[in-house]
Amino acid sequence: MKYIVNICRVLVGIAFILSGLIKLNDPLGFSYKLEEYFSSEVLNLPFLEPYALAFSIFVVIFEVVLGVFLLLGFKRKFTVWSLIAMIIFFTFLTFYSAYFDKVKDCGCFGDAIKLSPWGSFIKDLIFLAFLLPLYFGIKHIKPLFSNKAQWFLAILSIVLCGLFANYVLNHLPVKDFRPYRVGANITEGMTIPEDAQKPVIDYNWTFKVNGEEQVFTTRGNYPDVDGEFLNVETETIDEGFEPAIYDFAIENEEGNFTEEFLNKENVVIIVSYSLEKVSDEAAKAIKKVSDEAVNKGYTVIGLSASGHITKDKLEKDYGISIPFYLCDEKALKAVVRSNPGVLVLDKGTVMQKVHWHDIENLKLPKVE
Repeated sequence: MKYIVNICRVLVGIAFILSGLIKLNDPLGFSYKLEEYFSSEVLNLPFLEPYALAFSIFVVIFEVVLGVFLLLGFKRKFTVWSLIAMIIFFTFLTFYSAYFDKVKDCGCFGDAIKLSPWGSFIKDLIFLAFLLPLYFGIKHIKPLFSNKAQWFLAILSIVLCGLFANYVLNHLPVKDFRPYRVGANITEGMTIPEDAQKPVIDYNWTFKVNGEEQVFTTRGNYPDVDGEFLNVETETIDEGFEPAIYDFAIENEEGNFTEEFLNKENVVIIVSYSLEKVSDEAAKAIKKVSDEAVNKGYTVIGLSASGHITKDKLEKDYGISIPFYLCDEKALKAVVRSNPGVLVLDKGTVMQKVHWHDIENLKLPKVE
């Protein structure tokens, strides 16, 4: 039993630390996922949405710290009970998402590892299975160091996690796993290969035949049934190939300009999913960089989900007169974890990307 407990202790501890660090690298991304869970369409807890970021930071730091505690053998009862409670909570969320088809990706490993809802649920069941030996064999979890050293390492892990969270929130994730990372080509991320697997969809047709309702299932074609058609419902059996980028667009009332700007050289895009939430300091920063970029020959545009009233106010208050285009808010949150943020593109390839706090780090040589 002692050996089983220590093997589970190491595996669970490392898994929680890695899972927590991946999300700690991008707490904003995890907060967006929590907002999705809190929404009226999922758990119907919209009053918690404003606190999603606070929940996100607490959960991911707690996850890392519990993993450290387990490896150290520190506060073993508190640690094991907390791990079990956390896994039970996540198991409920992933089962709910999978069974009711509410959230397509649990966000358990951020953007680094994508898991289907059922895959996430199975992963949590496996974690729970590894935690059971720790619960029943808790006496075999022995401290690795003296009590003072344990306390020092425990506090150090909490402080380091807090400092890391503060850094990525005020700059950008240290490691970007999204398809908009520096060096990635947005056009390629949107491309669907000709031989890509098509989605498999069942069409469930309901007819009244001889006075009774009967369901006939096809893969799209209208069934040859001698009866009265009532309705049809679809069920996705296989999503098929889905490009890494599927909701990015550069649009306005005049049309879609995505392809045009992704084929241009030297494009600077000011990205803000919500101009209403742009601070005074941030607005002044993007005014400065947009003026500099225009003077150096760059094509400068804004991309936001906000309406004309806010855009006009931004121009009136700060003199930011660049043309703004529309894009889905969720897509813009994925493009850059900053509101606002700045991208420099060259024929669709992301050359530079910065948080508005780091606008001074942008390198904009004059376009010849």
